[in-house]
Amino acid sequence: MQTTASSDASAATESATPQAASAYRVDISQVKQLPAATPISAIDDPTLRDLLATAWLTMHKANDVPAGPADNAPENTYARIKVGGKVVATVYNSGVSEMSNAAAGELGDLQDPPNLLGPNLAQWRAENYARVLGGTVEKASTAITQDQWTPRESTDRTYTREQLDAAFEAMVAEGQRATAQSAASYQQPASQQGQQADLSA
Repeated sequence: MQTTASSDASAATESATPQAASAYRVDISQVKQLPAATPISAIDDPTLRDLLATAWLTMHKANDVPAGPADNAPENTYARIKVGGKVVATVYNSGVSEMSNAAAGELGDLQDPPNLLGPNLAQWRAENYARVLGGTVEKASTAITQDQWTPRESTDRTYTREQLDAAFEAMVAEGQRATAQSAASYQQPASQQGQQADLSA
């Protein structure tokens, strides 16, 4: 019975193979030739060129170390808001604030007034946080006035035509150097050219 079953299976496979194969055949008459692709150079596309130059400038600017301490550094503290003698929020000269989750929950959707920045925003936040939280404002000795405040340089920048052109040229030169170094690493040293390994040993 096993031999019969095996023969039946082989026969079924042989009869099914031509049908299965025809299902995967490609009709050559339906194949269409695609037009030759036209390569696009960034040099010939001003928009692409500017996008690449802006990305290159942004990438290199990200490596710059910002001058001075961070906005939320202890030496930039404007005031602390205390409830029951415990600090629940800290406001910094830039207007940045830190607080506990509980305090944030109580403040809810308290909205800052428009156009307030730096110490002016810090003062508004300190006073209103204390009011909503039922606490007191303890102004820090490091608090400064609006006139004394120098905002940190923004990471968002609009570049001039000259900056974009110079960046694109620098980016291309950087790419060419990297390609040359990569190619040089694959070249066989002249001292090794013409030499063959002695496999007879």
